[in-house]
Amino acid sequence: QLQVVESGGGSVQSGGSLKLSCAAPGFTLGNYAIGWLRQAPGKEREGVSCISRSGDTTKYADSVKDRFTISRDNGKTTVDLQMNNLKPEDTAVYYCAAVLSCLVPITTIQKMLAGPLGQGTQVTVSS
Repeated sequence: QLQVVESGGGSVQSGGSLKLSCAAPGFTLGNYAIGWLRQAPGKEREGVSCISRSGDTTKYADSVKDRFTISRDNGKTTVDLQMNNLKPEDTAVYYCAAVLSCLVPITTIQKMLAGPLGQGTQVTVSS
């Protein structure tokens, strides 16, 4: 199974930006579709975004559309989530994981996990 590591979280003010990265040391990340999920305190984990192996297909939750951008580099060693215009409701622990496919609604991406979540990275947005 693909073992992933998330990084890039932090604390920002509302309207700020952060870039999260998902890496998989020792694995060829380009062989996998990757999903980003998040879990806010007291809430269920939810799908945020997904990118196919080729990068041709991307999906976003309605709550982050037009603010977040998922991408993967040419060497396909990381999958990044650029988060702009952050809002307090984006505060959560963010996780990435291999997924079987991005050709599903992002709200169901948790059912498509093909590997374990990483340890997560905390994103805190203050108003």
